[in-house]
Amino acid sequence: MGTWVLALLVLALALSWAWARFGRRHGGPARPGAAPVVRVQVLNGSSEGGVAGRLASFLREGGFHVVEVRNADRDDYFATLVVARREDPAAALAVARYLGGPPVIRQAWGSDQADVTVVLGSDRSRLRLGQ
Repeated sequence: MGTWVLALLVLALALSWAWARFGRRHGGPARPGAAPVVRVQVLNGSSEGGVAGRLASFLREGGFHVVEVRNADRDDYFATLVVARREDPAAALAVARYLGGPPVIRQAWGSDQADVTVVLGSDRSRLRLGQ
């Protein structure tokens, strides 16, 4: 009986390690601490409700830290945009790569909250949201 319990414990630990090492699907940070935390603001610039929340969940699965989810200033954005809020666009490029390649623009500002802003447009169906 004790041998079976020990074997199951070893198997569970091995599977946990394998998931942490190889389980990420789309190239986001593999482990906490593997890369700096990227703080993301998600804005819904489309007329469809709930899409910003779905995108925020997908970003969290990829290891990104979503700091805000809300509607954009308007709901008629055609294209989804990833906005680099820091001088170094590396964080925005990582988010764009994870989402399947929407355009990245640079608009650095002194925000203490977000490194990257994602504005969802009506082309949101082109995003890779991990089905």
